[in-house]
Amino acid sequence: MTTTWTPGRIAALLVAGAVAGAAGWLVVGLWLPGGLLLALAALFGVFLAGRILTGTGIGVGAAVIGWFLAYVLLSLPRPEGDFLLGSSGIGMYAYLLGGTVIAVICATMHGPVDRPVSAAKPRP
Repeated sequence: MTTTWTPGRIAALLVAGAVAGAAGWLVVGLWLPGGLLLALAALFGVFLAGRILTGTGIGVGAAVIGWFLAYVLLSLPRPEGDFLLGSSGIGMYAYLLGGTVIAVICATMHGPVDRPVSAAKPRP
């Protein structure tokens, strides 16, 4: 089942990616080992939903753009000179690298959504 991508779906995936990125940033900064796994699982869900909703890698790309924009905007220093959350440590680098790897996996995967699936049983 391949579906067409519409501007509404792309906008929804941009927002979903931004929300997942902001939530992931907060969770990784607060609970490092478990929060990192939770944030990466949420990213996988959003990216896979983008792949299934559009049937192409464009949906994954829209979610990735939203995620990365949230990541960059939250990492900018505030006018006071400090950050929203501390971005130092291995957790944020693992979040960025892990999210990128998950995005590439979801964008390049092929599955039943890419080809028609028959309900007929094959003949022996």
